[in-house]
Amino acid sequence: MAKFLLILFASSLSALSVQCHLRHDKAFNVLDFGATGDGSTDDTRAFEDAWESTCSVRDSSPTMHIPRGYIFLLQPVVFYGPCKSNLVKIVIDGTLVAPWDPSKWKCRGKKCHQWIGFSQLDGLYISGSGTINGQGAEWWRSRCKHEEKASLSTNLSCPTKPTGLVISNSNNLHINGLTFLDSPQMHIAIERSRWIHASALTIMAPRDSPNTDGIHTQHSQNVFINHAHIQTGDDCISIGDGSAHVHISRIKCGPGHGISIGSLGENGKYETVEHVHVSHVEFRNTSNGARIKTWQGGKGFARNIVFKQIKCYGVGQPIIIDQYYCDHERCRNQTSAVEVSNVRYSGIEGTSKEETAVRFACSESVPCKDILLSDVNLGSSQGQTETTSLCLNVQGRQRGDISPSVPCLSH
Repeated sequence: MAKFLLILFASSLSALSVQCHLRHDKAFNVLDFGATGDGSTDDTRAFEDAWESTCSVRDSSPTMHIPRGYIFLLQPVVFYGPCKSNLVKIVIDGTLVAPWDPSKWKCRGKKCHQWIGFSQLDGLYISGSGTINGQGAEWWRSRCKHEEKASLSTNLSCPTKPTGLVISNSNNLHINGLTFLDSPQMHIAIERSRWIHASALTIMAPRDSPNTDGIHTQHSQNVFINHAHIQTGDDCISIGDGSAHVHISRIKCGPGHGISIGSLGENGKYETVEHVHVSHVEFRNTSNGARIKTWQGGKGFARNIVFKQIKCYGVGQPIIIDQYYCDHERCRNQTSAVEVSNVRYSGIEGTSKEETAVRFACSESVPCKDILLSDVNLGSSQGQTETTSLCLNVQGRQRGDISPSVPCLSH
């Protein structure tokens, strides 16, 4: 009997050893693939090799691990799928940094559209306590001066600054818990994807950093963004063409330009956004709050949009629809416009830095329709100054307590 128990115990240990070995084989640490993590050695190839091994595992939930305590320098890289498992994990606990000098970026075709990309994936979970630092300061300062000679000799325009992290052509992707710093341009872009979940993110860049949107979505549906703290030099969240069923909640935004739908319709394009729900947002010292912006001459629509339970603290213009958006010195008047309709604002309160707290500047030929204000109370952050509203070509109604008064809306 004792011999039998000994054999049984040994067999159990052997089985446990196999199980532990199998679990270990499913975790692919980038250090095991040659990454140094010293912040100056290029670790891109090690990351690519670790990803290839992770993506090729058929068993459930293989994991690529970036350990804490290391700084990994990466050149522009894209992690492609599809993978053999329908549940792949990347755990980022260390720090990822981009080259600090724009001239040191190794870009394909001399154009850096993005730094880190994830493409053609279905069932990817990216999480961890790590930091993704785009080191964009020199990009902002140089404005492509390092490309000046090449631009002059080839008659090419200055290339666009790269987006920090791009999710494209993917489904069922989750990103959670990470910190993003100082991207050269947008920090996160979601493109041509579905069922994307972004939560518990911190995104930070200086107030004066150009075009450093926190999260941008376009040509994507069923996008969920929640519990994020975003302070950048541009929109905290921007919602572009082809976005539908976008759900945004529990966001702390500021400084920055607020949460923007658009801009839509530039250069006469037909562009659409619909079914956007924004709730429980805090705007603090932002230039705008809940904003919809479209170009004259555009076509398409922005419709079925809700902004609710929003608090504003010293916001430039808390509520704004602008169908005359123009970021050029001169824009010619045009009659066509992107149609804005069925927009709901409710439970919006706080203070406005500008006298005009509610601004509806809509097209004469394509007026804004079915605009509803409910329980809006926006005072002034500038002492005793009363706030006002601007109403141009708007059709809609108001209910509950509304301050400032918006006389163009019926009761």
